[in-house]
Amino acid sequence: MAQSNLIKVGIVGGAGYTGGELLRLLVHHPHVEISFVHSNSQAGKPVTDTHTDLLGDTELVFTNQLGIQVDVLFLCVGHGDAKKFLDANPTPDTVKIIDLSQDFRLTEKSAFGNRQFVYGLPELNREKIKSAANVANPGCFATAIQLALLPLAQNGSLPEEVHVSGITGSTGAGQKLAETSHFSWRNNNISSYKVFGHQHLHEITESLQVLQSNLDTAIRFVPYRGNFSRGILCTTYLRSDLSLEEAQQLYRQFYEGHPYTLITSKNPDLKQVVNTNKCLLYIEKHEDQLVITSLIDNLLKGASGQAVQNMNLLFGLDERAGLQLKAIGF
Repeated sequence: MAQSNLIKVGIVGGAGYTGGELLRLLVHHPHVEISFVHSNSQAGKPVTDTHTDLLGDTELVFTNQLGIQVDVLFLCVGHGDAKKFLDANPTPDTVKIIDLSQDFRLTEKSAFGNRQFVYGLPELNREKIKSAANVANPGCFATAIQLALLPLAQNGSLPEEVHVSGITGSTGAGQKLAETSHFSWRNNNISSYKVFGHQHLHEITESLQVLQSNLDTAIRFVPYRGNFSRGILCTTYLRSDLSLEEAQQLYRQFYEGHPYTLITSKNPDLKQVVNTNKCLLYIEKHEDQLVITSLIDNLLKGASGQAVQNMNLLFGLDERAGLQLKAIGF
């Protein structure tokens, strides 16, 4: 792509984990020019002072100014802060917005002035995303759980109760220090939190209702804090009349043509997805219980990687552009 045709990108909240991962992806994206990286706390400092992994890859400097014209603006700010930012900084309608917070994910909150945000799960809304101007990027746990359940919802097969347990790395809590993010607390430790009340349950339910309109399913979700940095593993189980072979075929058909959601026949481990935009799904059948294990990198398929995937769709690019990443493996 000629230099003049490059997509000009602005990143707001560039000093955090999702901002850093977005930079790591976009500095090497073949169709992107990063116009600015906004951070009030780090303004005037080299990006590599904060994101030391990018040393030698970029000479960008953080700014607290927003005057440069861009094609797309990524909002990598905290929940509740995206709306505040847009209130304080009117943005031309010609600029597309991809928001990584939860501010615009739910239907009742998806409108902001003249802007309408489309829920950015490509495996559910690929065609809507392609014609959208603004995208609300899904939550990390929401992505892992939805990808485990969408084929069953389309088949009208979700029962009255679905049980999910999921564990996430410490980066899922963001960069801001908290008691449960300290190394001395997190190391060699594990705890549950927000049992049956996690905020991602609302967007999960909305998505499932798109495919199973008569949905009357209670999702019993128990999240855990893991003693590792990144990645999510969820185990979802429910009563089902489907055989293992029928379930596997249902999932393969649903995700055919979706490059980042893959059905595996071997019980996977977290390192297979860390540093990638993949979701791995492993399906088992035990008596009348269907068990689906889903694994993602919470900062990539659960955040910045999916945001780049959505940008690719918005601008008519190959969905995989800039996302051909290698898992750490060991």
